[in-house]
Amino acid sequence: MEEYFDILDEKGNYTGKIETRKKCHKEGLYHKAVVVFIMNSKGQVLLQKRSANKRMWPNMWDVTAGGHVLTGEFGFQAIIRECQEELGIELDKRDITFLGASISSNIKGDIVNNHFNEYYIANKEIDETKLKLQEEEVSAVKWIDKDEIIGKIKDNYNGITDKEGCWKYLIKYYEWLGDI
Repeated sequence: MEEYFDILDEKGNYTGKIETRKKCHKEGLYHKAVVVFIMNSKGQVLLQKRSANKRMWPNMWDVTAGGHVLTGEFGFQAIIRECQEELGIELDKRDITFLGASISSNIKGDIVNNHFNEYYIANKEIDETKLKLQEEEVSAVKWIDKDEIIGKIKDNYNGITDKEGCWKYLIKYYEWLGDI
């Protein structure tokens, strides 16, 4: 099924146009993306390992879940959908908290990503052994301690995706909690 995104201008305003995922990434059209970090009561974050089949960052550890905001969706709706699709995790709007937003632009091969990103946190106790992983997206999940993930970020994203904006928001959240 072809995915369609609302097209934004360089300031994040809706243009009233929609385009396919393929065209957005080929032409670098601005659109929305979302990221969620699920954190347990120990302050650990649930990470997913991207499938070997992924075009971007294959076999790399990544944020809990994320993806594009489909035409007509709000960011929180995309988070709920992505967690269900990728991990089989049921979230409700009340489970997630908006952390902030940023603009990112990057080119990976023939993919031009121009995103207006929204970042969320969800505090939830999850048994990772009972998750239903979407095989084409995710090959594994694990809980990771705060000190370990911060070490990986500071060590040039050692073993994790180099999604700088995402990881900055996680660190900001830990700082807000007073944990670092």
